[in-house]
Amino acid sequence: MPRSDSTRTLTELATEPGPQVGLGLLGFPVSHSISPAMHNAALAMLARDEVRFGTWRYEKFSVAPGELAQVLPVLHAKGFVGLNLTVPHKEAVLDHVEAVDEFVRAAGAANTLVRTETGWRATNTDGGGLTDALKAEFNLSLAGRNVILLGAGGAARAAAAQCLRHAVASLWIYNRSRDRLALLLNQLRPHAGAVPLHGFTGGNFPDDLPTGALVINATTLGLKKGDPSPLDLRRVPLPGHVYDMIYNPPATPLLQQAAALAIPRANGLSMLVHQGARSLALWTGRPVPIATMHRAAGEMLTIPVQ
Repeated sequence: MPRSDSTRTLTELATEPGPQVGLGLLGFPVSHSISPAMHNAALAMLARDEVRFGTWRYEKFSVAPGELAQVLPVLHAKGFVGLNLTVPHKEAVLDHVEAVDEFVRAAGAANTLVRTETGWRATNTDGGGLTDALKAEFNLSLAGRNVILLGAGGAARAAAAQCLRHAVASLWIYNRSRDRLALLLNQLRPHAGAVPLHGFTGGNFPDDLPTGALVINATTLGLKKGDPSPLDLRRVPLPGHVYDMIYNPPATPLLQQAAALAIPRANGLSMLVHQGARSLALWTGRPVPIATMHRAAGEMLTIPVQ
């Protein structure tokens, strides 16, 4: 049996005999992910009460964009019961599933697949994971709050849809690509209801950005050493809180600047854990030991969690 924290390929999986009861993460790149550690720790806890979970394992698979259509049927045939998706598959996967839920339709992105008899059903736990994390880190809810969201990819789409679902006071989306921003705004407008929805890009910072907003980074800027911050916090009215979805490194340039400005801040470890716990609960149908997942994820980080 392969190590659950190693990255596997479709070729390796296809050569293994027989069906498996498996869970997995598909991404490109994906080797940096610590999701297997937290999921397998939780499965070990669940196996204390139900021995069947002792045969389950969560693995990560390196899947290039052009391989997704091939991989999903193979994993289904192998008996996998659930999958997570990360960059760059959260949007593209919608072309390869047999059903999507209402939240996925609003967001235009999915991070979780649930096995059906004939294929996969797409859902999204990123939005719920975000609200769980904001509650845990800041005792904060989205309802009635001004939000400045950075990014227009799959994670940003889920965050934006969650903001609209929870009736934020206003949602401002910042993205470097004007075309990507326009696509996201067009996707969201039918679901915005009474929520004021705005977009801005480049050096064009609106004069009426709100003071005390919650800033959420849903870009990958800060993940690699030498990355710039996705936003200079000195160019916007003083935020009330800053949440960066990146969890490793735990202190990104954005969070370092927030610390210098004495703004309450948190990294994305809590969101990683809570979205993972929501996915695992869907797959197992059981309450999930969130504290166990958080501890296992923290232990995998190369830099101590701050």
